[in-house]
Amino acid sequence: MTVVKVIEVMSSSPKSWEDATAKAIAKAHASLKNIRSAWVQDQSVSIEKGKIKEYRVTLKLSFELQ
Repeated sequence: MTVVKVIEVMSSSPKSWEDATAKAIAKAHASLKNIRSAWVQDQSVSIEKGKIKEYRVTLKLSFELQ
């Protein structure tokens, strides 16, 4: 039987939502094994002086427990 756990993580990037997502997955991979999927739950931006300063994502990551 496979048991999967889901956690929520947040990440940001000055480049794009895709880059923020990739950074979150790479960082989680450093401490979690068997990451199976990522669901982008939310996207937002921070704005400074009328321009996008930072792209932000909230992800739900699922990974198999050993």
